[in-house]
Amino acid sequence: MEELQILREGDMVRMEPSGMVCKVEKLLGAGGQGEVYKATLGGEAVALKWFFPQMATPDQRAAIELLVRKGAPSEHFLWPLELAVAPNVQGFGYVMGLRPARFKNIVDLMKRKIEPTFRALATASFNLAHNYLQLHTQGFCYRDISFGNAFFDPDTGDILICDCDNVAPDGRGTLGVLGTPRFMAPEVVRGDAVPSTSTDLFSLAVLIFYMLTVAHPLEGKRETEIKCLDLAAMNKLYGTEPIFIYNPNDESNRPVPGIHDNALAFWRIYPQFLRDLFTRAFTEGLRDPLHGRVRESEWRAAAIRLRDAIIYCAHCGLENFYDADKLKATNGNPGLCWACAVNLKLPPRIRVNRQVVMLNHDTRLFPHHTDDDRLYDFTAPVAEVARHPTDKNIWGLKNLSDDKWVVTAADGSIRDVEPQRSVTLAVGTRIHFGKIEGEIRT
Repeated sequence: MEELQILREGDMVRMEPSGMVCKVEKLLGAGGQGEVYKATLGGEAVALKWFFPQMATPDQRAAIELLVRKGAPSEHFLWPLELAVAPNVQGFGYVMGLRPARFKNIVDLMKRKIEPTFRALATASFNLAHNYLQLHTQGFCYRDISFGNAFFDPDTGDILICDCDNVAPDGRGTLGVLGTPRFMAPEVVRGDAVPSTSTDLFSLAVLIFYMLTVAHPLEGKRETEIKCLDLAAMNKLYGTEPIFIYNPNDESNRPVPGIHDNALAFWRIYPQFLRDLFTRAFTEGLRDPLHGRVRESEWRAAAIRLRDAIIYCAHCGLENFYDADKLKATNGNPGLCWACAVNLKLPPRIRVNRQVVMLNHDTRLFPHHTDDDRLYDFTAPVAEVARHPTDKNIWGLKNLSDDKWVVTAADGSIRDVEPQRSVTLAVGTRIHFGKIEGEIRT
């Protein structure tokens, strides 16, 4: 049976307001709101979304026109570029950029089709929080944050946010979109609120939890006791009686071995500061939507701290994490590798202001590490860990910046380290990067 399509290959649709003509090539897929096609506009490949007739309302059209006028908060959004209309086809659509093949759906992570590193996951978490912050600061809410609407590069952690026709001014109307089940804030599930930046914050916390643990923060023992996960059961689990699976004051919804193994395995891997942030997001954030939710800026800082905390097991080579809280509790014992159970050995680390960066063989410092005025600047590394050119047992920190460093050794001697030169990773060495000083420790 031939598949029903709104548009056909070769159809021409007109852009508004430019008046340019877009040629339809092929159907890429369909969702609840409409169909998405590959098309050509001005000689370049684009994606064309065409709304189903029942979704092509005047309010939806006005929403798309507003988004086109405002423009994307950043290049990480597959944002509506222009409205699309056709003389002989009911409704309307819009064009946006095509998603490059390197970006994978987060669902692929759930299904273990991709195996990103912890560094890539931490970077993707940072990028998601950062870009949703850009959206929110422009007065918009996304309304439907979920793993179906965000894509990431499993090699680099770069992200793309799609389905941006859901975006609307903060708290104004719903256009029929309340969110995705299991990601909606409890107050939206209960019908007490419409989507807003506050409900976005809850959905963002769920998304980051999913990415880092491959599990849902509210699905534990109580989920297994539900015989039929119908609407009433879902309202209870996610709306009226949600309980975080690691709530420190309520163990009734703990993960069940054999069912929630991802939650059990991954939770113990992460440093305490991250577990504390998740705990706040799904305890205070459940009780107090206005004041208890973790902000995007906090997720950004936590994701960067997580990146900087990565260490490698000397036995199996897999990523683990430096956990200052664990070291205090165990008199300096970093514990066992989560993968091979061999005792971990900590590499040197550098403290720069409040930041602690583990100096692994592949560690790089970026401008945001060494200059308070360049927040989250990853444009180019300013330093990297490197081996001595003649003695492979000696490691140093190489100056990749354009400025010289002033280095004070543990014995008090002072010398300059010019660009492309290195300073040995010796305990007690202080490096003045220009505006900030760091100290190498063990």
